[in-house]
Amino acid sequence: MKKFLDENFLLSNQTAVELYHQYAKEMPIIDYHCHLSPQEIYENKSYKNLTEIWLYGDHYKWRLMRANGVEEQNITGDGADYEKFLSYAKTVPMTIGNPLYHWSHLELQRYFGVTELLNEKNAPVIWEKANAILTGGGFGARDIIQKSNVKVVVTTDDPVDTLEYHVKIKEIEGFDVAVLPSFRPDKSLEINRKGFVDWVHKLEQVSNQSVYTYDEFLSALESRVRFFHSVGGRVSDHALDYVPYADTTKEEAAEIYAKAIQGQTVSLEEEKKYKTYTLVFLGKLYHELGWAMQFHINAARNNNTRMFQQLGPDTGYDSMNDSSIAYPLSRLLDILATDNQLPKTILYSLNPNDNPIIATLMGSYQGGGVAGKIQFGAAWWFNDTKEGMIQQMKTLADCGLLTRFVGMLTDSRSFLSYTRHEYFRRILCNMIGEWVENGEFPDDKELLGSIVENICYNNAKEYFGF
Repeated sequence: MKKFLDENFLLSNQTAVELYHQYAKEMPIIDYHCHLSPQEIYENKSYKNLTEIWLYGDHYKWRLMRANGVEEQNITGDGADYEKFLSYAKTVPMTIGNPLYHWSHLELQRYFGVTELLNEKNAPVIWEKANAILTGGGFGARDIIQKSNVKVVVTTDDPVDTLEYHVKIKEIEGFDVAVLPSFRPDKSLEINRKGFVDWVHKLEQVSNQSVYTYDEFLSALESRVRFFHSVGGRVSDHALDYVPYADTTKEEAAEIYAKAIQGQTVSLEEEKKYKTYTLVFLGKLYHELGWAMQFHINAARNNNTRMFQQLGPDTGYDSMNDSSIAYPLSRLLDILATDNQLPKTILYSLNPNDNPIIATLMGSYQGGGVAGKIQFGAAWWFNDTKEGMIQQMKTLADCGLLTRFVGMLTDSRSFLSYTRHEYFRRILCNMIGEWVENGEFPDDKELLGSIVENICYNNAKEYFGF
């Protein structure tokens, strides 16, 4: 019987052991999509206790605590921080088979040297040990990033953001990590969502130009893309809960935009037309600038109306959607490809049933001399489990080139989440090791090692050009 979380955790064969320890383990990290706060990075935010750094804002943990019968007071409410930690400690032993059992213990081991199992009995000693490290100095947000061997952090930023902290971070002496913005223009696309008109007025202010007409609106968006580029942005990100597509013209899109900013109702078909034209406009701009465009598809957000009204978005009440993506996604990509203006693109779906659709569709748009131009994005959100990662990578290998994969990201609000890269790398090495030991791929360590190093770091470095 193997010991839990030993040095060969998740490595079930000798080839996997060699690949992980000799090639994957020490590779740097490019975290090309996360939700960390650039302000907290700039300020090197410190944390008063384990609950603050570990449980505040972590809806993965909140969902399991609710499932375990914990009252909301000790999850997101006004319960004491120790009581919240204790509630999570009582929940963790119930999480067998869930990646949070692994993630939680990896984070405790790697950052705090805690080897005790997290449970109600061990909670007091773990609380004291971790808090002593957190309050002992040298454990702020930037310190954690550097301890984790991270070279690039790409945050998620609204087009109206000032990016002031990204600029300030560049001026910090001794901090050699690139903290770059990604352009997340969801609010510009969600024409039927409450607050659209207010957001448009913010865009008008920050771009210092009129946005009354659709042409002016697109011009303002373009000015923000170019501003992001000047600060180092090389990635956009779109949350497409469904993939919009409808044949349209610029004139139609302009009429729909005019209706929306005047407070008139916009139909679903009109919304699709507006989104289609705007996405294509932005895609061409990304291509011009050499950016990578990301589509995060098929999330069903804020399902629980009562809790959304109480707590707001991103609090653990989302799930997978099952909207059809094959036709609209192929049409969106095709419009850009027809004009030879399809940018580098990364496609993620929250619904694993979409995996073969994405893995085969992307093969239709590869080319232009760019290795892995269209990427099947890493197993995302509810799929970044052991089995979810294996399924995503095997589907990619079945239909394309796993060797050109840009690898893992954290998609997290927690500075302790870099252990997810370790988790991914162990799973990657074990999967490849199984193929080798089953005689499905030759035991060429030089080739295998380069494949592992490329997926862990080098591919992303080349692809994004940070």
